[in-house]
Amino acid sequence: MSPDVKLLKIAALACALITPLAGTAAANASAFPVKNPVLVKNALYEAGPLPPTTCDELPVEPYDAGQARAYINEVIRCLENTWGPYLKKAGLPYEPVKVRYVKRLPKSYCGSDEEGSRDSEVWYCDWDRTLSFKLGPSWLTSPSDLLLFKEAALMYGYHVQKLTGLYDAGEELRAGSKAEHREQLQRMYLQIECLGGAFMQSVWPIKGRTTEDWNKVLGYERDDNVKHWIRAGFRTGDPASCNTWAAPSSKVA
Repeated sequence: MSPDVKLLKIAALACALITPLAGTAAANASAFPVKNPVLVKNALYEAGPLPPTTCDELPVEPYDAGQARAYINEVIRCLENTWGPYLKKAGLPYEPVKVRYVKRLPKSYCGSDEEGSRDSEVWYCDWDRTLSFKLGPSWLTSPSDLLLFKEAALMYGYHVQKLTGLYDAGEELRAGSKAEHREQLQRMYLQIECLGGAFMQSVWPIKGRTTEDWNKVLGYERDDNVKHWIRAGFRTGDPASCNTWAAPSSKVA
């Protein structure tokens, strides 16, 4: 074998070995890495799994807004009973979330430029730490599924972020481009979805519910990445699984 041919074969082998490694490195890299320790090394990630607790659902009939409010209030009670002691034990701040029910969300609510346009939605305002629920036909037509439970559990994640400093630290991030800003917002949003999934695991199985019920309500979510993070939290029940701020860009796209 001539020296030239041998060198070509060695070079080809080196490329074959290096290329997959380079691809893996690229997949694990962040286009816009976040370095703020409050976000990437928060004490919340070190507190361990949420403690198993029992949460019973109240009956709720179609189009009965009063029962729907009572149902949500009971879910919020379960959330407080889980997150409150958990955060206190971890040495993190805690205060109950406020809840209100509105017929419509006012324009520029809580500093937002958007006016709520969906007939059913829930917003968290960090100014007064309040969850505002607007209950319309899309949530009241068939309220006996887990949708109301899931929505309350996930949106409470914003309150957890606020209490642990994650929310404010995320708001204070600076972005060099629109793409970086979008990714930062996505990291914050996906984290609350994951924290909601972790809470769901801590109260699962819910009396009278099956895995089919959980999969059904997950099926309402069309974004595969959102499903990924909800499932990540649900799989472990541990907020450590919800560190979206340290995840590669490919995982929060």
